[in-house]
Amino acid sequence: MPVFDFRDTPNDKTGAVSTYTTFRSNETEATPEQPILILDNKKRAWKHHSSGVFTNFQKRTSFEFNEEDGTVSADILKIDARFVSLLQWLGESHINVRLSGKNREDGYAVYKIREIAFGGGTKLSAEDGFLQFMIERLLSSNAPAEDYNEDEQEETGDSMKLTSIQSISDFITCAGRTLPDNIRLWARRNLAVARSHEVTPEERRHAQRALSIMMTIQWKNNYFESIDPTEARRILDEELYGMERVKQRIIETIIQINRTHTLPAYGLLLVGPAGTGKSQIAYAVARILKLPWTTLDMSSINDPEQLTGSSRIYSNAKPGIIMEAFSMAGESNLVFIINELDKASAGKGNGNPADVLLTLLDNLGFTDNYIECTIPTVGVYPIATANDKSQISAPLMSRFAVIDIPDYTPEEKKVIFSQYALPRILKRMGLGKDECVVPEEALDAVIEKYANTTGIRDLEQAAEHMAANALYQIEVNHVSQVVFDADSVRKLLA
Repeated sequence: MPVFDFRDTPNDKTGAVSTYTTFRSNETEATPEQPILILDNKKRAWKHHSSGVFTNFQKRTSFEFNEEDGTVSADILKIDARFVSLLQWLGESHINVRLSGKNREDGYAVYKIREIAFGGGTKLSAEDGFLQFMIERLLSSNAPAEDYNEDEQEETGDSMKLTSIQSISDFITCAGRTLPDNIRLWARRNLAVARSHEVTPEERRHAQRALSIMMTIQWKNNYFESIDPTEARRILDEELYGMERVKQRIIETIIQINRTHTLPAYGLLLVGPAGTGKSQIAYAVARILKLPWTTLDMSSINDPEQLTGSSRIYSNAKPGIIMEAFSMAGESNLVFIINELDKASAGKGNGNPADVLLTLLDNLGFTDNYIECTIPTVGVYPIATANDKSQISAPLMSRFAVIDIPDYTPEEKKVIFSQYALPRILKRMGLGKDECVVPEEALDAVIEKYANTTGIRDLEQAAEHMAANALYQIEVNHVSQVVFDADSVRKLLA
Protein backbone atom coordinates (compact mmCIF):
# COMPACT_ATOMS: atom_id res chain seq x y z
CA MET A 1 0.00 0.00 0.00
CA PRO A 2 1.61 3.32 -1.05
CA VAL A 3 2.17 5.79 1.76
CA PHE A 4 2.80 9.44 0.98
CA ASP A 5 3.58 11.73 3.87
CA PHE A 6 5.28 15.01 2.97
CA ARG A 7 7.09 16.69 5.82
CA ASP A 8 9.52 19.58 6.08
CA THR A 9 13.09 18.70 6.89
CA PRO A 10 14.62 21.38 9.14
CA ASN A 11 18.11 22.79 8.83
CA ASP A 12 20.60 20.97 11.03
CA LYS A 13 22.74 22.49 13.77
CA THR A 14 25.76 22.82 11.45
CA GLY A 15 24.07 25.50 9.41
CA ALA A 16 23.60 23.34 6.33
CA VAL A 17 20.88 24.61 4.01
CA SER A 18 18.06 22.04 3.72
CA THR A 19 16.02 22.64 0.61
CA TYR A 20 13.90 19.52 0.52
CA THR A 21 10.91 17.84 2.06
CA THR A 22 10.71 14.07 2.53
CA PHE A 23 7.85 11.84 1.52
CA ARG A 24 7.15 8.34 2.79
CA SER A 25 6.50 5.66 0.17
CA ASN A 26 6.36 1.87 0.11
CA GLU A 27 6.53 1.62 -3.68
CA THR A 28 8.80 -1.26 -4.75
CA GLU A 29 9.76 0.29 -8.09
CA ALA A 30 10.92 3.80 -8.93
CA THR A 31 9.29 5.40 -11.98
CA PRO A 32 8.95 8.96 -13.35
CA GLU A 33 5.57 9.04 -11.59
CA GLN A 34 6.96 7.58 -8.32
CA PRO A 35 10.55 8.90 -8.29
CA ILE A 36 13.38 8.60 -5.79
CA LEU A 37 13.81 12.38 -5.63
CA ILE A 38 12.82 15.60 -7.40
CA LEU A 39 15.32 18.30 -8.40
CA ASP A 40 14.59 21.95 -9.17
CA ASN A 41 14.34 22.47 -12.95
CA LYS A 42 13.37 26.16 -13.01
CA LYS A 43 16.83 27.19 -14.29
CA ARG A 44 16.72 24.74 -17.18
CA ALA A 45 15.21 21.44 -18.25
CA TRP A 46 17.65 18.68 -17.43
CA LYS A 47 18.57 15.90 -19.84
CA HIS A 48 17.13 12.41 -19.45
CA HIS A 49 20.63 11.11 -18.64
CA SER A 50 22.59 13.63 -16.59
CA SER A 51 25.88 13.20 -14.76
CA GLY A 52 27.28 14.87 -11.69
CA VAL A 53 27.58 14.59 -7.92
CA PHE A 54 25.39 15.17 -4.92
CA THR A 55 26.81 17.93 -2.76
CA ASN A 56 27.81 17.20 0.79
CA PHE A 57 24.71 17.56 2.92
CA GLN A 58 26.80 19.50 5.41
CA LYS A 59 26.85 22.35 2.84
CA ARG A 60 23.70 22.32 0.74
CA THR A 61 21.22 19.70 -0.39
CA SER A 62 21.65 19.88 -4.14
CA PHE A 63 22.98 18.08 -7.19
CA GLU A 64 25.79 19.53 -9.33
CA PHE A 65 25.19 18.73 -13.01
CA ASN A 66 28.19 18.41 -15.32
CA GLU A 67 26.90 20.43 -18.26
CA GLU A 68 28.65 21.56 -21.45
CA ASP A 69 28.80 25.11 -20.13
CA GLY A 70 30.21 24.01 -16.78
CA THR A 71 28.84 22.86 -13.45
CA VAL A 72 25.26 23.88 -12.70
CA SER A 73 23.65 23.24 -9.32
CA ALA A 74 20.02 22.32 -8.71
CA ASP A 75 18.41 22.13 -5.29
CA ILE A 76 16.81 18.91 -4.12
CA LEU A 77 13.10 19.59 -3.60
CA LYS A 78 11.74 16.21 -2.44
CA ILE A 79 13.28 12.88 -1.39
CA ASP A 80 11.78 9.48 -0.71
CA ALA A 81 12.57 9.16 3.02
CA ARG A 82 14.13 5.75 2.46
CA PHE A 83 16.91 7.31 0.35
CA VAL A 84 18.00 10.27 2.51
CA SER A 85 20.91 8.39 4.09
CA LEU A 86 22.06 7.01 0.73
CA LEU A 87 22.08 10.44 -0.95
CA GLN A 88 23.92 11.95 1.99
CA TRP A 89 26.54 9.22 1.78
CA LEU A 90 26.93 9.72 -1.98
CA GLY A 91 27.52 13.41 -1.35
CA GLU A 92 29.99 12.88 1.46
CA SER A 93 31.91 10.34 -0.65
CA HIS A 94 31.78 12.63 -3.72
CA ILE A 95 30.75 9.75 -5.98
CA ASN A 96 30.13 10.48 -9.66
CA VAL A 97 26.69 9.24 -10.68
CA ARG A 98 24.39 9.32 -13.67
CA LEU A 99 20.74 10.18 -13.14
CA SER A 100 17.81 9.03 -15.26
CA GLY A 101 14.90 11.40 -14.93
CA LYS A 102 11.97 13.19 -16.49
CA ASN A 103 11.15 16.88 -16.44
CA ARG A 104 7.77 17.57 -14.86
CA GLU A 105 6.01 20.76 -13.80
CA ASP A 106 7.07 20.23 -10.20
CA GLY A 107 10.70 19.42 -11.07
CA TYR A 108 13.09 16.86 -12.54
CA ALA A 109 11.86 13.45 -11.32
CA VAL A 110 14.82 11.08 -10.81
CA TYR A 111 14.01 7.37 -10.88
CA LYS A 112 17.43 5.79 -11.52
CA ILE A 113 20.86 6.46 -10.07
CA ARG A 114 23.94 4.69 -11.41
CA GLU A 115 27.58 4.96 -10.44
CA ILE A 116 29.94 6.08 -13.23
CA ALA A 117 33.71 5.85 -13.21
CA PHE A 118 35.67 8.61 -14.82
CA GLY A 119 38.50 10.90 -13.84
CA GLY A 120 39.87 8.40 -11.36
CA GLY A 121 36.80 8.68 -9.16
CA THR A 122 36.54 6.84 -5.88
CA LYS A 123 35.05 3.37 -6.01
CA LEU A 124 31.73 3.36 -4.24
CA SER A 125 32.29 0.44 -1.89
CA ALA A 126 34.33 -2.67 -1.29
CA GLU A 127 31.72 -4.64 -3.22
CA ASP A 128 31.06 -4.31 -6.97
CA GLY A 129 27.48 -3.36 -7.78
CA PHE A 130 26.89 -2.02 -4.28
CA LEU A 131 24.87 1.03 -5.36
CA GLN A 132 22.34 -0.98 -7.39
CA PHE A 133 22.12 -3.55 -4.59
CA MET A 134 21.50 -0.75 -2.09
CA ILE A 135 18.82 0.90 -4.22
CA GLU A 136 17.00 -2.41 -4.72
CA ARG A 137 17.10 -3.10 -0.98
CA LEU A 138 15.76 0.36 -0.13
CA LEU A 139 12.94 0.03 -2.67
CA SER A 140 11.94 -3.32 -1.17
CA SER A 141 12.05 -1.95 2.38
CA ASN A 142 9.29 -0.14 4.24
CA ALA A 143 9.23 3.62 4.68
CA PRO A 144 10.94 4.68 7.93
CA ALA A 145 8.55 5.27 10.78
CA GLU A 146 10.13 8.63 11.60
CA ASP A 147 11.75 11.39 9.59
CA TYR A 148 15.46 11.16 9.09
CA ASN A 149 17.50 13.29 11.48
CA GLU A 150 21.15 13.70 10.67
CA ASP A 151 22.37 14.50 14.18
CA GLU A 152 20.53 11.56 15.70
CA GLN A 153 21.91 9.31 12.98
CA GLU A 154 25.44 10.28 13.98
CA GLU A 155 24.78 9.62 17.63
CA THR A 156 23.30 6.53 17.63
CA GLY A 157 24.59 -13.00 -8.76
CA ASP A 158 23.76 -14.52 -6.67
CA SER A 159 22.51 -11.61 -4.70
CA MET A 160 25.22 -9.54 -3.11
CA LYS A 161 26.73 -10.84 0.10
CA LEU A 162 27.78 -8.17 2.57
CA THR A 163 30.91 -9.77 3.95
CA SER A 164 33.61 -7.09 4.08
CA ILE A 165 33.71 -4.55 6.90
CA GLN A 166 33.60 -1.70 4.38
CA SER A 167 30.50 -2.96 2.56
CA ILE A 168 28.74 -3.66 5.85
CA SER A 169 29.59 -0.19 7.12
CA ASP A 170 28.38 1.41 3.88
CA PHE A 171 25.16 -0.58 4.02
CA ILE A 172 24.39 0.47 7.61
CA THR A 173 24.99 4.12 6.68
CA CYS A 174 22.87 4.02 3.54
CA ALA A 175 20.03 1.96 5.04
CA GLY A 176 19.50 4.61 7.71
CA ARG A 177 16.09 4.44 9.32
CA THR A 178 14.82 1.69 7.04
CA LEU A 179 16.45 -0.54 9.67
CA PRO A 180 14.51 -0.96 12.94
CA ASP A 181 15.95 1.26 15.67
CA ASN A 182 17.18 -1.58 17.88
CA ILE A 183 18.84 -3.37 14.94
CA ARG A 184 20.50 -0.15 13.73
CA LEU A 185 21.94 0.47 17.21
CA TRP A 186 23.00 -3.18 17.49
CA ALA A 187 24.70 -2.98 14.08
CA ARG A 188 26.74 0.09 15.02
CA ARG A 189 27.88 -1.52 18.24
CA ASN A 190 28.91 -4.73 16.49
CA LEU A 191 30.64 -2.75 13.75
CA ALA A 192 32.70 -1.05 16.46
CA VAL A 193 33.68 -4.47 17.81
CA ALA A 194 34.54 -5.77 14.33
CA ARG A 195 36.88 -2.79 13.82
CA SER A 196 38.38 -2.73 17.32
CA HIS A 197 41.93 -3.80 18.08
CA GLU A 198 41.14 -4.01 21.78
CA VAL A 199 39.25 -7.30 21.46
CA THR A 200 40.44 -10.72 20.34
CA PRO A 201 40.48 -11.70 16.66
CA GLU A 202 37.81 -14.29 17.51
CA GLU A 203 35.48 -11.59 18.85
CA ARG A 204 36.03 -9.47 15.73
CA ARG A 205 35.31 -12.47 13.51
CA HIS A 206 32.07 -13.28 15.34
CA ALA A 207 30.91 -9.63 15.21
CA GLN A 208 31.58 -9.44 11.46
CA ARG A 209 29.79 -12.73 10.81
CA ALA A 210 26.76 -11.65 12.85
CA LEU A 211 26.62 -8.35 10.94
CA SER A 212 26.82 -10.15 7.61
CA ILE A 213 23.85 -12.32 8.59
CA MET A 214 21.68 -9.53 9.97
CA MET A 215 22.29 -7.05 7.16
CA THR A 216 21.19 -9.53 4.47
CA ILE A 217 17.70 -9.70 6.01
CA GLN A 218 15.04 -7.23 4.90
CA TRP A 219 13.25 -6.07 8.02
CA LYS A 220 9.61 -5.72 7.02
CA ASN A 221 6.79 -4.17 8.99
CA ASN A 222 3.65 -6.13 9.86
CA TYR A 223 1.43 -4.59 7.17
CA PHE A 224 0.03 -7.13 4.71
CA GLU A 225 -1.54 -6.28 1.39
CA SER A 226 -5.02 -7.62 0.64
CA ILE A 227 -5.21 -11.11 -0.84
CA ASP A 228 -7.73 -12.11 -3.50
CA PRO A 229 -9.94 -14.82 -1.90
CA THR A 230 -10.87 -16.18 -5.35
CA GLU A 231 -7.22 -16.66 -6.25
CA ALA A 232 -6.59 -18.21 -2.84
CA ARG A 233 -9.41 -20.68 -3.42
CA ARG A 234 -8.01 -21.53 -6.87
CA ILE A 235 -4.63 -22.35 -5.34
CA LEU A 236 -6.22 -24.51 -2.65
CA ASP A 237 -8.30 -26.43 -5.21
CA GLU A 238 -5.21 -26.89 -7.34
CA GLU A 239 -3.15 -28.26 -4.47
CA LEU A 240 -5.74 -30.15 -2.44
CA TYR A 241 -8.61 -32.49 -3.22
CA GLY A 242 -11.60 -32.25 -0.93
CA MET A 243 -10.75 -30.93 2.56
CA GLU A 244 -13.55 -28.38 2.41
CA ARG A 245 -13.34 -27.65 6.13
CA VAL A 246 -9.62 -26.94 5.88
CA LYS A 247 -10.10 -24.71 2.85
CA GLN A 248 -12.88 -22.81 4.57
CA ARG A 249 -10.65 -22.15 7.60
CA ILE A 250 -7.84 -20.87 5.38
CA ILE A 251 -10.19 -18.58 3.43
CA GLU A 252 -11.47 -17.23 6.76
CA THR A 253 -7.87 -16.41 7.66
CA ILE A 254 -7.43 -14.59 4.34
CA ILE A 255 -10.58 -12.52 4.95
CA GLN A 256 -9.27 -11.63 8.40
CA ILE A 257 -5.93 -10.48 6.96
CA ASN A 258 -7.74 -8.36 4.38
CA ARG A 259 -9.72 -6.60 7.11
CA THR A 260 -6.84 -6.02 9.58
CA HIS A 261 -3.85 -6.04 7.19
CA THR A 262 -1.99 -8.01 9.83
CA LEU A 263 -1.46 -11.71 10.42
CA PRO A 264 -3.81 -13.51 12.82
CA ALA A 265 -2.68 -13.86 16.43
CA TYR A 266 -2.73 -17.65 16.09
CA GLY A 267 -1.09 -19.98 13.61
CA LEU A 268 -2.55 -23.19 12.24
CA LEU A 269 -2.02 -26.65 13.74
CA LEU A 270 -2.88 -29.42 11.29
CA VAL A 271 -3.49 -32.74 13.03
CA GLY A 272 -4.01 -35.98 11.18
CA PRO A 273 -2.55 -39.33 10.07
CA ALA A 274 0.68 -39.46 8.09
CA GLY A 275 0.35 -38.81 4.38
CA THR A 276 -2.89 -36.83 4.52
CA GLY A 277 -1.34 -33.72 2.96
CA LYS A 278 -0.60 -31.60 6.03
CA SER A 279 2.69 -30.26 4.66
CA GLN A 280 1.08 -29.62 1.28
CA ILE A 281 -1.55 -27.47 2.98
CA ALA A 282 1.21 -25.44 4.65
CA TYR A 283 3.01 -24.88 1.33
CA ALA A 284 -0.27 -23.78 -0.27
CA VAL A 285 -0.81 -21.19 2.49
CA ALA A 286 2.73 -19.83 2.00
CA ARG A 287 2.01 -19.54 -1.71
CA ILE A 288 -1.24 -17.68 -1.03
CA LEU A 289 0.46 -15.29 1.40
CA LYS A 290 3.31 -14.79 -1.13
CA LEU A 291 5.83 -15.35 1.63
CA PRO A 292 9.01 -17.39 1.69
CA TRP A 293 8.76 -20.49 3.85
CA THR A 294 11.08 -22.57 5.96
CA THR A 295 10.64 -25.87 7.78
CA LEU A 296 11.56 -26.94 11.28
CA ASP A 297 11.58 -30.70 11.77
CA MET A 298 11.06 -31.09 15.51
CA SER A 299 11.76 -34.83 15.44
CA SER A 300 15.42 -34.08 14.67
CA ILE A 301 15.87 -31.34 17.28
CA ASN A 302 17.09 -32.68 20.62
CA ASP A 303 18.61 -29.58 22.18
CA PRO A 304 17.21 -26.03 22.48
CA GLU A 305 20.59 -24.68 21.39
CA GLN A 306 19.92 -26.03 17.91
CA LEU A 307 17.13 -23.45 17.70
CA THR A 308 18.66 -20.59 19.68
CA GLY A 309 22.30 -20.79 18.58
CA SER A 310 25.38 -20.83 20.81
CA SER A 311 27.06 -18.00 22.66
CA ARG A 312 29.97 -16.18 21.03
CA ILE A 313 32.21 -17.09 23.97
CA TYR A 314 32.78 -20.42 22.18
CA SER A 315 35.20 -20.54 19.26
CA ASN A 316 32.85 -22.76 17.22
CA ALA A 317 29.76 -20.68 18.01
CA LYS A 318 27.11 -20.28 15.33
CA PRO A 319 23.51 -19.06 14.94
CA GLY A 320 20.59 -21.39 15.54
CA ILE A 321 18.22 -22.90 13.00
CA ILE A 322 15.62 -20.17 13.47
CA MET A 323 18.08 -17.34 12.78
CA GLU A 324 19.49 -19.22 9.79
CA ALA A 325 15.93 -19.53 8.46
CA PHE A 326 15.50 -15.75 8.49
CA SER A 327 18.86 -15.36 6.77
CA MET A 328 18.03 -17.91 4.06
CA ALA A 329 14.60 -16.34 3.47
CA GLY A 330 16.20 -12.89 3.21
CA GLU A 331 13.36 -11.19 5.07
CA SER A 332 11.67 -11.12 8.45
CA ASN A 333 8.19 -12.02 7.15
CA LEU A 334 7.90 -15.72 6.40
CA VAL A 335 5.92 -18.89 7.02
CA PHE A 336 7.43 -21.26 9.57
CA ILE A 337 6.30 -24.81 8.86
CA ILE A 338 6.89 -26.74 12.08
CA ASN A 339 6.73 -30.44 11.28
CA GLU A 340 5.91 -33.05 13.92
CA LEU A 341 5.12 -30.60 16.70
CA ASP A 342 4.02 -33.52 18.85
CA LYS A 343 7.70 -34.54 19.09
CA ALA A 344 8.86 -31.13 20.31
CA SER A 345 8.73 -32.14 23.98
CA ALA A 346 11.13 -35.04 23.58
CA GLY A 347 14.30 -33.01 24.16
CA LYS A 348 17.37 -35.01 25.11
CA GLY A 349 19.75 -32.12 25.71
CA ASN A 350 19.90 -29.37 28.33
CA GLY A 351 16.32 -28.25 28.01
CA ASN A 352 13.07 -28.52 26.12
CA PRO A 353 13.01 -27.31 22.49
CA ALA A 354 9.28 -26.66 22.89
CA ASP A 355 10.06 -23.79 25.28
CA VAL A 356 12.03 -22.04 22.53
CA LEU A 357 9.06 -22.27 20.18
CA LEU A 358 6.91 -20.37 22.66
CA THR A 359 9.06 -17.24 22.29
CA LEU A 360 8.86 -17.49 18.50
CA LEU A 361 5.09 -18.01 18.52
CA ASP A 362 4.32 -15.15 20.91
CA ASN A 363 5.35 -12.58 18.26
CA LEU A 364 7.13 -10.53 20.91
CA GLY A 365 10.53 -10.93 19.29
CA PHE A 366 13.11 -13.70 19.16
CA THR A 367 16.68 -13.54 20.45
CA ASP A 368 19.39 -15.81 19.10
CA ASN A 369 22.27 -16.47 21.50
CA TYR A 370 24.84 -15.89 18.78
CA ILE A 371 23.31 -12.75 17.25
CA GLU A 372 22.46 -11.22 20.66
CA CYS A 373 19.72 -9.00 19.28
CA THR A 374 15.93 -9.18 19.52
CA ILE A 375 14.50 -9.59 16.04
CA PRO A 376 10.85 -8.79 15.19
CA THR A 377 8.57 -11.77 14.63
CA VAL A 378 5.25 -10.01 13.96
CA GLY A 379 5.52 -11.10 10.32
CA VAL A 380 6.03 -14.79 11.15
CA TYR A 381 3.08 -17.09 10.43
CA PRO A 382 3.52 -20.52 12.02
CA ILE A 383 1.86 -23.61 10.56
CA ALA A 384 2.49 -26.79 12.56
CA THR A 385 1.74 -30.41 11.75
CA ALA A 386 1.25 -33.31 14.13
CA ASN A 387 0.00 -36.89 14.18
CA ASP A 388 -1.07 -36.95 17.84
CA LYS A 389 -2.15 -33.73 19.51
CA SER A 390 -2.33 -35.40 22.93
CA GLN A 391 1.47 -35.27 22.95
CA ILE A 392 1.55 -31.48 22.58
CA SER A 393 1.81 -29.36 25.72
CA ALA A 394 -1.05 -27.05 26.62
CA PRO A 395 1.05 -23.84 26.27
CA LEU A 396 1.98 -24.81 22.71
CA MET A 397 -1.57 -25.84 21.82
CA SER A 398 -2.86 -22.45 22.98
CA ARG A 399 -0.79 -20.72 20.27
CA PHE A 400 -2.63 -22.43 17.42
CA ALA A 401 -6.03 -22.80 15.82
CA VAL A 402 -6.36 -26.59 15.58
CA ILE A 403 -7.70 -28.25 12.44
CA ASP A 404 -8.24 -32.02 12.51
CA ILE A 405 -7.63 -33.69 9.16
CA PRO A 406 -9.28 -37.11 8.78
CA ASP A 407 -7.94 -39.82 6.52
CA TYR A 408 -9.30 -40.08 2.99
CA THR A 409 -12.14 -42.44 2.20
CA PRO A 410 -11.61 -45.16 -0.47
CA GLU A 411 -13.68 -43.14 -2.96
CA GLU A 412 -11.60 -40.02 -2.30
CA LYS A 413 -8.41 -42.05 -2.79
CA LYS A 414 -9.69 -43.27 -6.16
CA VAL A 415 -10.30 -39.70 -7.31
CA ILE A 416 -6.90 -38.52 -6.03
CA PHE A 417 -5.08 -41.39 -7.77
CA SER A 418 -6.89 -41.16 -11.12
CA GLN A 419 -7.37 -37.38 -11.43
CA TYR A 420 -4.36 -35.96 -9.60
CA ALA A 421 -1.47 -38.32 -8.80
CA LEU A 422 -1.29 -40.36 -12.01
CA PRO A 423 -1.88 -37.47 -14.49
CA ARG A 424 0.81 -35.38 -12.73
CA ILE A 425 3.36 -38.21 -12.96
CA LEU A 426 2.49 -39.00 -16.59
CA LYS A 427 3.04 -35.37 -17.49
CA ARG A 428 6.39 -35.32 -15.73
CA MET A 429 7.50 -38.50 -17.57
CA GLY A 430 6.28 -37.22 -20.92
CA LEU A 431 3.62 -39.92 -21.29
CA GLY A 432 0.20 -39.33 -22.82
CA LYS A 433 -2.90 -40.44 -20.94
CA ASP A 434 -3.61 -42.96 -23.73
CA GLU A 435 -0.20 -44.59 -23.27
CA CYS A 436 -0.81 -45.62 -19.64
CA VAL A 437 -4.41 -46.64 -19.05
CA VAL A 438 -5.78 -47.67 -15.64
CA PRO A 439 -9.40 -48.90 -15.98
CA GLU A 440 -11.82 -49.22 -13.08
CA GLU A 441 -10.87 -52.79 -12.12
CA ALA A 442 -7.16 -51.87 -11.99
CA LEU A 443 -7.96 -48.77 -9.96
CA ASP A 444 -9.93 -50.86 -7.47
CA ALA A 445 -6.94 -53.19 -7.15
CA VAL A 446 -4.67 -50.24 -6.31
CA ILE A 447 -7.04 -48.94 -3.63
CA GLU A 448 -7.49 -52.47 -2.21
CA LYS A 449 -3.72 -52.92 -1.99
CA TYR A 450 -3.37 -49.88 0.31
CA ALA A 451 -6.69 -50.14 2.15
CA ASN A 452 -4.96 -50.44 5.53
CA THR A 453 -2.51 -47.55 5.09
CA THR A 454 -3.23 -43.91 5.91
CA GLY A 455 -2.78 -40.97 3.62
CA ILE A 456 -1.94 -40.98 -0.07
CA ARG A 457 1.83 -41.38 -0.13
CA ASP A 458 1.56 -45.07 -0.99
CA LEU A 459 -0.88 -44.21 -3.79
CA GLU A 460 1.54 -41.66 -5.21
CA GLN A 461 4.35 -44.23 -5.12
CA ALA A 462 2.06 -46.76 -6.83
CA ALA A 463 1.28 -44.24 -9.57
CA GLU A 464 5.02 -43.61 -10.03
CA HIS A 465 5.72 -47.36 -10.24
CA MET A 466 2.94 -48.02 -12.75
CA ALA A 467 3.89 -45.07 -14.97
CA ALA A 468 7.55 -46.15 -14.95
CA ASN A 469 6.53 -49.70 -15.88
CA ALA A 470 4.40 -48.40 -18.75
CA LEU A 471 7.29 -46.27 -19.99
CA TYR A 472 9.60 -49.29 -19.84
CA GLN A 473 7.21 -51.41 -21.91
CA ILE A 474 6.79 -48.65 -24.48
CA GLU A 475 10.52 -48.05 -24.87
CA VAL A 476 11.82 -51.64 -24.59
CA ASN A 477 8.94 -53.76 -25.90
CA HIS A 478 7.92 -51.11 -28.45
CA VAL A 479 4.24 -51.21 -27.58
CA SER A 480 2.09 -48.18 -28.23
CA GLN A 481 -0.14 -48.52 -25.17
CA VAL A 482 -0.12 -50.22 -21.77
CA VAL A 483 -3.46 -51.11 -20.24
CA PHE A 484 -3.32 -52.39 -16.67
CA ASP A 485 -5.80 -54.92 -15.31
CA ALA A 486 -6.34 -56.03 -11.70
CA ASP A 487 -3.93 -58.99 -11.95
CA SER A 488 -1.10 -56.96 -13.50
CA VAL A 489 -1.53 -54.31 -10.78
CA ARG A 490 -1.38 -56.86 -7.96
CA LYS A 491 1.69 -58.49 -9.51
CA LEU A 492 3.47 -55.17 -10.09
CA LEU A 493 2.76 -53.79 -6.60
CA ALA A 494 3.36 -57.04 -4.72
